[in-house]
Amino acid sequence: MLKIVKKRFLAKGLKTLFLFDSIKYLFINGAMKTLIATDLKQSIKAKEAFARESADIIIALSQQITDTFRNGGKLLLFGNGGSAADAQHMAAEFVNRFLINRSPLPAIALTTDTSVITSIGNDFSYDLIFVKQIQALGKPGDLALGISTSGTSPNVVKALLVARDMKLTTAALTGGQKAPAAEITSCSDYILNVPSDETPHIQEAHLWVEHVLCEIVEKELFGD
Repeated sequence: MLKIVKKRFLAKGLKTLFLFDSIKYLFINGAMKTLIATDLKQSIKAKEAFARESADIIIALSQQITDTFRNGGKLLLFGNGGSAADAQHMAAEFVNRFLINRSPLPAIALTTDTSVITSIGNDFSYDLIFVKQIQALGKPGDLALGISTSGTSPNVVKALLVARDMKLTTAALTGGQKAPAAEITSCSDYILNVPSDETPHIQEAHLWVEHVLCEIVEKELFGD
């Protein structure tokens, strides 16, 4: 006969004692391991599909970023939430280093100056927080890269439209099983769309391709 052994877990600070029998613990542990394995497979599946569909565009965009830096231009990055963090992450990789110790490269995340962002949002509209920064900092020869998991973020789309009108090269990272919306495709020279409807997996693929772009650009400019 199976003997049920009680396991005691003390939540520190809460002074609460939780009792779980060993069968329940093993069930929960097994379910969590299944979730982890399934989630990992789905994440890999999204990246593999993205790589298959977008390899040529990834190469083309990496060359465009390389040419932008070679010709004295800069990279302007922007997005909301997790995509804002991506913009800052990618800018840091270019300004500081990715894999090679080399000279800094001019990349600016338009998501970091809280005074600029909140003043624009307060005085005008949140939809213009990137538009006004593009107008202030952008010039022909620069590249504007907007990141939006849905591909429909109004402030990202509006900023890309303005960047296109100002003769900047434009690119967008998006996601979704359907083709990106006409609004963002019409104002983007390069579209990298992750073919998944799961936001976490879109974001994971975005981070992957951001690293790939950094690696290719570094190797093109500074060698191995």
